[in-house]
Amino acid sequence: MKKIGGILLGFIILSGCSKKIKATHHHNHNSHQHVHYASESNIPAHKLIFPSKTPDRIIVSLTEDPNHSFAINWRTSQEIDTAYVQIAKETHGPDFLLDNSMQQIIATTEFIQVENIRDHEPLVNAAYHSAIVKNLIPNTTYVYRVGDGGKNDDTWSEWFQLTTPSTNQNEPFSFIYFGDAQNDVKSMWSRVIRKSYKMMPEVDFMLHAGDLINHSESDREWGEWFYAGSFIHATVPSIMTPGNHEYDKSVNRTKLSSLWRPQFTLPENGPLDELKETCYTLDYQNMKLISIDAQSFNNSERSRKAQTKWLDSVLANNHKKWITLTMHYPIFSTAKGRDNKELRESLKPLIDKYNVDLVLQGHDHTYARGYASNEGLGKTIVKDAGAVYAVSVSGPKMYESQDQDWMVKRGEYVQLFQIITVENDTIHYNSYTTKGNVYDSFSLIKDENGNKELINNASEVNIRLKKDFKKGR
Repeated sequence: MKKIGGILLGFIILSGCSKKIKATHHHNHNSHQHVHYASESNIPAHKLIFPSKTPDRIIVSLTEDPNHSFAINWRTSQEIDTAYVQIAKETHGPDFLLDNSMQQIIATTEFIQVENIRDHEPLVNAAYHSAIVKNLIPNTTYVYRVGDGGKNDDTWSEWFQLTTPSTNQNEPFSFIYFGDAQNDVKSMWSRVIRKSYKMMPEVDFMLHAGDLINHSESDREWGEWFYAGSFIHATVPSIMTPGNHEYDKSVNRTKLSSLWRPQFTLPENGPLDELKETCYTLDYQNMKLISIDAQSFNNSERSRKAQTKWLDSVLANNHKKWITLTMHYPIFSTAKGRDNKELRESLKPLIDKYNVDLVLQGHDHTYARGYASNEGLGKTIVKDAGAVYAVSVSGPKMYESQDQDWMVKRGEYVQLFQIITVENDTIHYNSYTTKGNVYDSFSLIKDENGNKELINNASEVNIRLKKDFKKGR
């Protein structure tokens, strides 16, 4: 065993992720071609699209056991056919670099070839690397980097810091929830994720409710998404649920993006093989987190039945105080023409039966928050409100909505992020604009018997509607 400054560092074990990729890929490292992209400088977004020997698109994700492990994914050129993670406990200085203070572990590597003909993007050959680092100590900060294992720092990332959660179920934690980023991600979403991090730099994880990008096979758009989050993706773990735009439109949204699984390592505990890393559950301190693959749910009766039965089982066996469900399509949409009847009729009975607390969604490109029992009463304090449903948008693509009985607050033409803090018996939910002002806020209090009281808090921004921003208004 290794030691750092006299502190014992437990063995760190790599768990390789078995993934099936339908894009062209190679596992024979001796036969692949090294593509140097001689004409890449003629492509305006070449720095977003093409990989190099230096790791990029680095992201950490939550695992089924976040107290003791985390997942890492990154990308390089195919010149790097073997890649590594180096990790150690954080120290006050550079002493973690000592030979007896660090673990080096090998990653799983896949060669992926993607050519996005629809958007006239060039052929990209890349190596995608992934690892799950295990046997970590809870409530401990680690430093890690990823690279080729050589002595040249140019082919390694910088050192990142990451802290594992506490095993104390009552220790407060916070996460940030984003609706659709989707369009103009580099230009218009960068300020959203960066503002959210500036306001909550100690955030524990981020939750993305689908439609991270617009075209599922666009390597440029994925490059924009990673560019926007930059080092944040590498230091704050994420979980994400796929939206319809993570499914390939050219085959009627029936095929998941060929880059989803190479880029993200998420739990594989869903009900079907094809739902691995899209429909899953994990525990974070005193909260059960569940992702439903809403597009797959819509695609087939087989998926609908499997996910519904699985969700029933997961909720029936839950022992956590709080339950958060995320999916892309809303149970209650913000416009009547966008209703998801089958989704609601299948899942809402389970949401009610098991007293789910939060349902976090996207898709409608507007904002709305409320609960089924609202009935337009407009109360400040609500007893037994049931699940709180939220639909949000973080990118610039905007639709109009319709005022409906279930809504407490709605909004249009406003980019938002939600900081959600869990403190033992209370959830504090605050939705912020890109200026950092509170657009919507509530507190949800739950007693030891599961009885809930919801308090609608004051906001700093009045309701925003698209009509108020038309010319002449």
